[in-house]
Amino acid sequence: MRAPLLLLAPLLLAFPASAQDLPVTAVTLSNAGLAQIERSGRLDPGAPLSFRVPVEDVDDVLKSLLVRDPAGRVEGVRLPAQDLVAEAFRGLPLKPEDFANRTTLLRALRGQAVEAAGATGRLVDAEEVQAPNTAPALRLTLVTEQGLRSLALADGDGIRFADPDLAARLRRAAEALAAASTADSRVVEVRLAGAAAAREVSLGYVAAAPLWKPSWRLVIPPRRGEARLQGWAVVENRSGADWEGVRLALVSGNPAAFQQALYAPIRVARPELPVRVAEGVSVRADTGATPPPPPMPMPLAMAPAMAAPAPRAMASPGAGAAPEAALRFADSVAAVPAALPASAAGRVAFALPNPVTVRSGETANLPFLDATLPAERLWWVQDLSARNPLSALRLRNTSGHTLPDGLATLYGAEGPEAGAFLGDAEIRAVAPGETRLVGFARDRDLRLSAAQASGERPAGATFRRGVVVLRVVVRQEAALALDPGGAPDAGRGAGMVVDLPRRPGFTPRFTVAAEGDFGLRHEVVLDGGPQTLRFAWEQETSRELPVWDAGLGDPILLRWRDIDVEQSLRRLPGGPATLENLRATLERLPAEAPGRDRLAALAERMAELRGLLDTARTAIRGYRTAEAALARARAAAEDRSGAEREEARRRLNAASLAADRAGTAADAAWDGWARAAQDLLARME
Repeated sequence: MRAPLLLLAPLLLAFPASAQDLPVTAVTLSNAGLAQIERSGRLDPGAPLSFRVPVEDVDDVLKSLLVRDPAGRVEGVRLPAQDLVAEAFRGLPLKPEDFANRTTLLRALRGQAVEAAGATGRLVDAEEVQAPNTAPALRLTLVTEQGLRSLALADGDGIRFADPDLAARLRRAAEALAAASTADSRVVEVRLAGAAAAREVSLGYVAAAPLWKPSWRLVIPPRRGEARLQGWAVVENRSGADWEGVRLALVSGNPAAFQQALYAPIRVARPELPVRVAEGVSVRADTGATPPPPPMPMPLAMAPAMAAPAPRAMASPGAGAAPEAALRFADSVAAVPAALPASAAGRVAFALPNPVTVRSGETANLPFLDATLPAERLWWVQDLSARNPLSALRLRNTSGHTLPDGLATLYGAEGPEAGAFLGDAEIRAVAPGETRLVGFARDRDLRLSAAQASGERPAGATFRRGVVVLRVVVRQEAALALDPGGAPDAGRGAGMVVDLPRRPGFTPRFTVAAEGDFGLRHEVVLDGGPQTLRFAWEQETSRELPVWDAGLGDPILLRWRDIDVEQSLRRLPGGPATLENLRATLERLPAEAPGRDRLAALAERMAELRGLLDTARTAIRGYRTAEAALARARAAAEDRSGAEREEARRRLNAASLAADRAGTAADAAWDGWARAAQDLLARME
């Protein structure tokens, strides 16, 4: 039916010249989830250029678009609004659904001034009519200066709106509806000026894209030699445009990338200021008088009001060459075209040598590397508690450029392994010259068993008044037993790598080949039979061995009568445990250890102090006994009379003399111990 086209034909005549689309000519995919897309082509003078992008990429295009034009200048970039339909219909006397057909559209425009079939007036109604044996026709009813007029439009007749602004807005609304039919994409138009001749122009932008995913194929030798490495990249075209014979580059790097909402309209919230109005007047209506309240008893009237209860709170590699036969299977693997790598500033780009075609929405798997690298098979222990080691490959990157992260599938190169799948492995980024261990299977032929122990030993002694400071070496040890089982010679000359955790504050006493996120790495060549590997860590610390409690003051000033000697024995030089601790330490201290001679002399002096302290304790106990006898004699003298009283007094005098002699003996024994203790402490300074 042509009538609707005739209705819009006058509007479409005002369209600008169609923009010139530039095809995609180059794509750079980044493992950061970005795509740098370049479009280029020959542009006529004065013609704008355009391209279509998915809606989710518009922010990135607005952020990163770069135009290269040798003769022109950029005047600006235009694209439909994000909510283009709502904006196009804002203020129009019709809604999007009125565009369903010409009748609903014209009825929505009732009252508008139009010109049709030589008549001018305001539109009252429109309807479809069809006479027998005729095609459908459009009948309009207009209000003219002469009154109502009904017009039947013939095929080919048009309708013109008297208001050019309305006509332009209707055209934009129609454009918006057409654009909304592909609401998941937008056409971006770049306007250029200043060029008088056709020329080659290009533009580029960076947008979000599925990251390219490298994967590796490794054909490995049985022991040492060269491994065949092929790199393949999974590439997905989600740009909304076909890639026809584009230059494709794959970048591995770690760029900073941000996203910002540049396309969506953002309105800044403002505080709302209320409208000030006059204060309302409130008047209580008079309800008339009421009887006086009845009198209350005095105690009740004087009682205070009961307070409401408070609310409760809520409960709250080896470099050796491989035999020629070892690479037969690897040589039979079909070669792939190698990319041209270029490295700079922490990134490496693999530019594929041949043009690539990937349709929009397609996924492709493209080769980008084919190289041989030095490799060595070995065993790898990552956890001492594991029952079997990992079969692993030490791979050295001699390609001259960084190999990106990826998953590798490993195949054997010869013998029973030729062409056999051996396992999968993760390869983390490898810089030129670096090596990586690639674990791909668990070797159940070699059995492991581990044990751990810890202890400490004295290594020297220093002294300060009243304290022996021991230098102690704390040692922690792990042992790993290896049993090759029924094939004792299978591992002869093979390498093993053992990764052990760091122990803060401890120094490893084994050879550390490397350090990294794996901890401490130890390497050893096995002799083939059962053997045990031992790993030790040591930490030097100190222990204090007190021989005197400084809280008691100087021994020479301490009186035995002022303390409970038996309760304070462990605080005194020569008391229990001090001599025993010194002797036990001497037994464990190496003969060449610093301070050992002084410690031996201190132990001898401490043995002498033990004897003096024991003598003093015996004398003190004798005094306590004599003092108790004196107390009994004094009590007896007070209870007697006559001749018995005289005998009791004689015994009291004898007990008093005995107590005096016992006290003097205790003082002398204590003083002997105190002088010896003072001398011992002085020797320790």
